[in-house]
Amino acid sequence: MTKEAKENVRVLLSQDKDWLRQQVQGLVQEVLEQEMNETLCAGRYERGDGRRGYRSGHYRRSLITRVGKLELRVPQDRDGQFSTEVFERFSRSEKALTTSLMEMYVHGVSTRKVKHITEELCGHEFDKSSISRLNKTLDDSLKQFAERQLDEEYPYLMLDARYERVREDGVVRRKAVLVAIGINWEGRRCVLGVELARKESTSTWSDFLRGLLARGLRGVEVVVSDSHEGLRNSVTALLSAAVWQRCYVHFLRNARDHLPRKGDDDVITELKWLYERKDVAEARTDLAAWLKKWSSKYPKLCDWVEENIDETLSFYRLPEHHRKHLRSTNLLERLNEELKRRTWLVRVFPNEDSCLRLVRALGAEAHEEWQDGARYLNMQLLREHRRASVRAAA
Repeated sequence: MTKEAKENVRVLLSQDKDWLRQQVQGLVQEVLEQEMNETLCAGRYERGDGRRGYRSGHYRRSLITRVGKLELRVPQDRDGQFSTEVFERFSRSEKALTTSLMEMYVHGVSTRKVKHITEELCGHEFDKSSISRLNKTLDDSLKQFAERQLDEEYPYLMLDARYERVREDGVVRRKAVLVAIGINWEGRRCVLGVELARKESTSTWSDFLRGLLARGLRGVEVVVSDSHEGLRNSVTALLSAAVWQRCYVHFLRNARDHLPRKGDDDVITELKWLYERKDVAEARTDLAAWLKKWSSKYPKLCDWVEENIDETLSFYRLPEHHRKHLRSTNLLERLNEELKRRTWLVRVFPNEDSCLRLVRALGAEAHEEWQDGARYLNMQLLREHRRASVRAAA
């Protein structure tokens, strides 16, 4: 193409943005007509012995493409023999567009922004309600993910919650997003459940755990969580055979509540060092020294620590290489941070369904990534640790 011809095309496109869509529409229409000719072995009004049927008008069909929305007249034949491949080929593009719309929503892009993006990309206007309806097609697959059977054991279980703002009856309320992560015997992280509740309480956590147990949750040996009373009561009642590990990070945060505002930060720093010790005996020795050093200056803090710290030392029962992963809920906190990053753009969800749809989609996304990635833990170490404990007890 000459420089002059390129300039003419550029001017034509700038003056008439609909020109390219019209050209593509004409081309696709011609392809449909040619396919009908091949099916009937005859063109329009053509007579001949080889004809295999007769035309019977057209029906209208819209097709969304990268150059805009095409309005087509699809030919029909009397016997219903005609079947075009045009829509089958273009359906991949339509599916890609649909998938992209849902993907944008899952990544926290507002429906208003999605509407603007699609108009720019394909020249077709999707209203906000259309995009919202489109995203609801996610529901079936997300329901399957949320209700799937847990057909293997999960020795390690982490539980935590975060809050999202949801509009309800014209009022914005905070709703708890309850999340459970398990680590199976392959050493892989798995998102076991993501549910929405009015708040964290014994009843909501109990319902959440009962749901996991009904789906097949079993073999739990260690539960890691913060010290929320409702969560702790539920774990004690429903997973009584498991050891509870109170997240030491939350414990250290709670410890600051018992420290004066102008208290010495060294007291918390030195308390944190206890969790780096080789074994529980060494940790207790250092704890005694810590209490002796600080009890006169911060008696309230020291009394609270002495009463509650045992709940944070359960991880010393585990293989050494597992301890840093199971002494806190940091693994789940990282997932919650990703949820926060992606839901922040939404700010306020219009209803509970939209909130649950997004957080479940993000949970499913993390689960799939973990299944495709490297193992998180070497669970053979736990098996060996078990055998060593049995021999020691004998």
